Amino acid sequence: MGTGKTSVGKRLAERLGYEFVDLDELIEAEAHLPIAEIFATRGEGAFRAMERELVARMRGRERCVIATGGGAIVEPRNLQALRGMGLVIALTASAEVILSRVGSGGDRPMLWGADTRQRVVDLLAQRAPAYAKADALVDTSTRSVEEVVELILTLLTDGPPDGHQGTTRRCRPSA
Repeated sequence: MGTGKTSVGKRLAERLGYEFVDLDELIEAEAHLPIAEIFATRGEGAFRAMERELVARMRGRERCVIATGGGAIVEPRNLQALRGMGLVIALTASAEVILSRVGSGGDRPMLWGADTRQRVVDLLAQRAPAYAKADALVDTSTRSVEEVVELILTLLTDGPPDGHQGTTRRCRPSA
């Protein structure tokens, strides 16, 4: 969350002439509820089940950029399915930058019930092993949407790293 998945995804799709698919928006549309209400009334497990189903339904889609929620690739089946469709790029940012982008996090269920900063730090640590399995990690902390899109376009041109799994290109900000 707060790494620019939607902004970058929309712009990348536009540049490629592809469709943009936001899984969180699809979940909300199909559930007829905002994600915060899904978490509040049905729980995270129900949300993750909807997310898994949508990822599975995306198989076979071509010429699209898919933005998932930040926890989607923690589920190995989701990562495997997404990899089958193309390059998996995890957008990351520092905890401080995420906090500046998401504010209080009141509408973000993964930040409920704890100190927001500590929750962001904990989520980043918990998800780091899954993010490391992506084909590329792009740190958006100091990059504009356009800079991130250009970097991803370069990654797409170069293709996935050799071996695809276990080999990750890390795209950190230059100091």
